[in-house]
Amino acid sequence: MRISYLSLIATLFVFTQCTSPKEEDSSSKEVEELISRVENGLQPFLQIGEDSLLRYNIEDRLKELGIPGVSIAVMKNGELQWAKGYGMADIASNRAVNSQTMFLAGSISKPVAATRAHQLAEAGTISLDTDVNEYLSSWKLPENEFTVNEKVTTRRILNHTAGLTVWGFPGYDKGDTIPSAAEVLDGLGNTDSVRVYKEPGESWMYSGGGYTIMQLMITDIEGQKYPEIMQTNVLDPLGMEKSTYENPLPEKYHGIAATGYRSNGDEVEGKWPIYPEMAAAGLWTTPSQLIQWAGEMQQILQTQEDGLLKTATVNEMVVPGMNDYGLGPAANEYTFSHGGADEGFRAQLTAWKKEPIAIVVMVNSDNGSIIQEIMLSVAREYGLPDVEARKRVVNEISEEQQLTYEGKYQFPEWGEAIIRVKDNGLEITGEFGGDEPIFLLPEKENTFFNQASGTYYEFVFEDDKVIRLDVAGREGTKVE
Repeated sequence: MRISYLSLIATLFVFTQCTSPKEEDSSSKEVEELISRVENGLQPFLQIGEDSLLRYNIEDRLKELGIPGVSIAVMKNGELQWAKGYGMADIASNRAVNSQTMFLAGSISKPVAATRAHQLAEAGTISLDTDVNEYLSSWKLPENEFTVNEKVTTRRILNHTAGLTVWGFPGYDKGDTIPSAAEVLDGLGNTDSVRVYKEPGESWMYSGGGYTIMQLMITDIEGQKYPEIMQTNVLDPLGMEKSTYENPLPEKYHGIAATGYRSNGDEVEGKWPIYPEMAAAGLWTTPSQLIQWAGEMQQILQTQEDGLLKTATVNEMVVPGMNDYGLGPAANEYTFSHGGADEGFRAQLTAWKKEPIAIVVMVNSDNGSIIQEIMLSVAREYGLPDVEARKRVVNEISEEQQLTYEGKYQFPEWGEAIIRVKDNGLEITGEFGGDEPIFLLPEKENTFFNQASGTYYEFVFEDDKVIRLDVAGREGTKVE
């Protein structure tokens, strides 16, 4: 999956439409006032210096950030309280976003896909702790030196501890030859083959490749196409009848599907990408529908009564494991959640464990920066924990000190990072930085932060020399 960065496009004329399943909610003065406060209370997620004093209107912010459209749904006490769309679903046809506009959910496809694996485990059809090769018939995961003592299991796929390669997928354009799931796994598509590269269970590494193995495992077991399996057993029972895992997207949905856009405003080729890696990245839905999954899991968790899944299953799903991942969603003390990033689309789903609130935000751009700004505004209005801005302070350091950080760093997972001094900070290029350079600002002598995201980068010294750069739990060794 290619990395996208912030850029601005031409100002867009913004339309809005609000719908709700409860007429009394949509017309309620109290709810209308709450929505207005959310719409006018956006703040930068990364706050440097006095940025915490800023407040933005959502429509103005879309224009400023160059994001065509966004759709929001908020659930309270198990009911959809409000849903609203802003901006453009398709610029060329002047089609506005509304609450019925479909978006690609990206990796939020994964926790929804996990639901079917858990259903099969509850039925005794599979064990989460059995070697997946015992369930695969059309294709087998090659054994190697890493699988001698430990095996790739469904549980390890679900929480990304299976030791598998290929973290994400770039999708395919209209007109491309679309590979089967097995061909994707053997590297016959546009990504490397999915293989075991370290002992399963040893450590955490995000793997969309693992979820593609799970997709194939489920289709082998059930003898049906994956979208049909998910529609019958998960989406329809949740009331997500107008959502689909089908890729390419069926023509009947084209008129309500959002067009994906690059950060520079260009349309994604063919208007949206195609994902044969459906379990990992292929779910088409709306915030109003996707939030039904969150609400069902939340209801089971909070009432401790069985629903689409059993209580014991959901309780286990939302226990944070390595790198704060449960058995499908990410999880921490307060929430279970997942983000999504497909080509031209970004999304976020968050549900609180104790508070009866869930939120889904989806945009049709590689620039998803407005999502966290909306999350901050919603969290403030609903009094929710665990959503806070990243506050950073810039401090100047000497050029002599800056020069000590220059050089080449090698990250096993992310590739090469080349660091050079630029202005009062550092610039990172190379494989690590993707298509665009990353610019770091100094907060203290050995700690910098990403100017775009606020992520900390910490330089490690030994005998007064830099030997390593640590970022997001990964270590890059200085090699030059």
